[in-house]
Amino acid sequence: MDDSRETFVNHAFVAGYPIRHSRSPVIHGYWLKNLNLQGSYRTIEVTPDKFSDFISDLKSGTSGFKGGNITIPHKEAAFALADRPDDIASEIGAANTLWLEDGLVHATNTDGIGFTANLDALAPGWHRVETAVILGAGGASRAVIQSVRDRGVKTIHVLNRTVSRARELADRFGPAVHAQSLEALREVMSGAGLLINTTSLGMDGGEVPDLDFSSMRTDAVVTDIVYVPLKTPILRQAEAQGLRIVDGLGMLLHQAVPGFEKWFGRRPVVDAALRQLIIDDMAAHA
Repeated sequence: MDDSRETFVNHAFVAGYPIRHSRSPVIHGYWLKNLNLQGSYRTIEVTPDKFSDFISDLKSGTSGFKGGNITIPHKEAAFALADRPDDIASEIGAANTLWLEDGLVHATNTDGIGFTANLDALAPGWHRVETAVILGAGGASRAVIQSVRDRGVKTIHVLNRTVSRARELADRFGPAVHAQSLEALREVMSGAGLLINTTSLGMDGGEVPDLDFSSMRTDAVVTDIVYVPLKTPILRQAEAQGLRIVDGLGMLLHQAVPGFEKWFGRRPVVDAALRQLIIDDMAAHA
């Protein structure tokens, strides 16, 4: 008799501070149930001063976890404390996914994987453009810049209120990346095929200035890593002007896939039912 239920039980976590807002337990709980796997995934609130101890417990095995996700504000610390960060995490300087292997803490960053997988699913061919414009030079933009560059986009303009922060990212990610002030937005949008918002602009429905997308390619894609609200003010403006838009929820869903596979041994699928489950959860907690 074929029994797909595993004979062992693995446990994983998401650690951050604060952590009560995380929807990761809903995502991983959905996959555990649908794949008929024994295991658990739970939230753990860890203050910055206790994070080093938390990683030590993970490494020693006393915590009982196979690995887990790391969220704000611990991603840079997770990278620094990991025994074996991979090349992706090393270039970004931050890790969001940890797993134990041979008594060592391994680390990667799956935010870029989640970002590109979301665009691949909802805007196929998005990467076949010469120029991308990225708003914001904070921690969230690093994985986005890396993933867009690695998919072959030749020119990436990073715009930030503090230009020196954008220059730091240009130095980190190489000659394809160009630092700009926000005042250069109109100029760099001309002929661009992709615009990405990595800032908190429009989060929770906050007001944003009017943007003119008419100089972008007619087949351009506009996306936002913010997913509350699902259709942000920037996306609404772009859609009203006839451009393809991609919301940020898929990035959250797809970035969770590699970690689940590491901890529980099965590669899950991001499907319409999972997306709707998270949308319903957001509505219930609005």
